[in-house]
Amino acid sequence: MRLHTMIGALAAAALVMTGCSNQAPEEQIYEHLEEAVSQEETFREQQEPMVELEEQEQQLYDEIIALDMDQFDQIKEKSEEAAGIVEERRNKLELEKESIDAAKAEFDEIKSPVEDLGEENQEAQEKAQELIDVMEKRYSTYEELYSAYDEALTLDAELYEMTQKEDLKEENLKSQVEKINESYNKVIEKNEAFNQYTDEYNTLKKELYETMELDVTYEESGEDTSEEEAS
Repeated sequence: MRLHTMIGALAAAALVMTGCSNQAPEEQIYEHLEEAVSQEETFREQQEPMVELEEQEQQLYDEIIALDMDQFDQIKEKSEEAAGIVEERRNKLELEKESIDAAKAEFDEIKSPVEDLGEENQEAQEKAQELIDVMEKRYSTYEELYSAYDEALTLDAELYEMTQKEDLKEENLKSQVEKINESYNKVIEKNEAFNQYTDEYNTLKKELYETMELDVTYEESGEDTSEEEAS
């Protein structure tokens, strides 16, 4: 089985309105980028509860496999409880995705003002395009992460259906656990890539603000951690 750790988050910035009142495209870019951070708030809020739910499920799984078949009533009860936790995790995953999708829609709004930067601010325009490229990779990677995690949840649900059957064979159980661990290896891989793109984006955003000569202060949020698999 596995543990899910927190995903890296976007860094938030506050604009100090000095010397940039005539820089409309720059301010529009800033507003869309920071609103995208706000739209990911629900995504960030799901991280700690997800960890807690996975720890609860892991505990139940450990208890299930420690029981003998003459304790089948307890196995079935704990399996049903674990299956319920899987559904809670799926609900939180969907909340995450809705938040990410909303953030992406907001982020896409910067493309027009980036074009408006014009030749007089070509350096900022090039930096903004670099930012866009990295963010699109981040969102694409999240789609892959979401799909991998959703698949892992389906396999988890199947596992707890299996453990509610008295005629479950040990080899079938082992096979299912192997599938689950393989699936979470994909989650780990995509999570690490997502965190990497998040770090790159946060760095590029600071560089872009500097290039656009925006006076901002930063408030870091979230942690850059990767998935871990637990036996």
